Amino acid sequence: MAFFAIFAYVIAPDDSKNANQMALSIHSKSPGFKVNTISIPNSSKEESRQSWLSKIFTGKKEVAQFYPVDDYSFKNDTLFYQVYGTASVEKSKSEFLLLDETFQGKTPQQIEEEFIETKRYWLGTDRYGRDLLSRMLIGIRISLSIGFVAVFISLFIGISLGATAGYFGGKIDATIMWLINVTWSIPTLLLVIAISLALGKGFWQVFIAVGLTMWVEVARIVRGQVKSVKEMQYVTAAHALGFGHFRIIYKHILPNVLAPVIVISAANFAAAILIESGLSFLGIGAQPPTPSWGAMIKDHYAYIVMGKAYLAIIPGVAIMSLVMAFMLIGNALRDALDVNE
Repeated sequence: MAFFAIFAYVIAPDDSKNANQMALSIHSKSPGFKVNTISIPNSSKEESRQSWLSKIFTGKKEVAQFYPVDDYSFKNDTLFYQVYGTASVEKSKSEFLLLDETFQGKTPQQIEEEFIETKRYWLGTDRYGRDLLSRMLIGIRISLSIGFVAVFISLFIGISLGATAGYFGGKIDATIMWLINVTWSIPTLLLVIAISLALGKGFWQVFIAVGLTMWVEVARIVRGQVKSVKEMQYVTAAHALGFGHFRIIYKHILPNVLAPVIVISAANFAAAILIESGLSFLGIGAQPPTPSWGAMIKDHYAYIVMGKAYLAIIPGVAIMSLVMAFMLIGNALRDALDVNE
């Protein structure tokens, strides 16, 4: 999934930014659906100015406009086409003049080869006619990004406060423990929602909000480990050599208490993905048109009773798979690092 996240726009059939090419005439089609399309390249010079690196990591800013069609034909200097789903409507045929700049100097055979193709939607289309597979691939970025950023923030805050409380003890320990207990007593999702509303809707606001609510467990674990490790002889020797508190904590104590922190980080990674999905489902996570698995479930959960449950099940299974993967990594790390011994 990490590989797919990095090269999402290279792999995805729809390489436009956020895989946001819409065609309402082919909305909510089942997996494997295919249709003939006529693509009209954008005449803007924006795409030519976009670097290949930008196209790989952010998608194409300007993409060809495409029209799903039931039928098409050439007559004299005109391309006639029937928009998909309008075959029963009289006088519904539209046309392109072959004398336009796009088609000028090309034979009907060349036009068919360059501008007309059969598109297949392996996971079907969503309610806006967008390619669901492309949206799913790019949505991996949101889930992995929220995990990395939230875990980084939680580790920074949790290790700093936990190590300070465990090492110094006394009133400092009591104050930090009071802060931990107060934060712990607030329901996680409620606290995330409150921080998100305070920071505003957006991509990075959600990341920060989730990170600010996940440091408590890290702080408690680090505090307990530091309280036991600071009594070791090598810490006493460091004191005798005149080393400062900062050096003793970060050079001698923390390297010896990181094993359980690594394990809890894997669990926090999975929890962050679930929280982000919940926020997106509630509408306060990543905002449209940014593809988010939670937002996909929100957009399509009503389709479950309309015979198109796959529109909500596919992103649900993806969330479950990614969370399970990180939980299994956490279990493997616990066994490998012998945390319990």
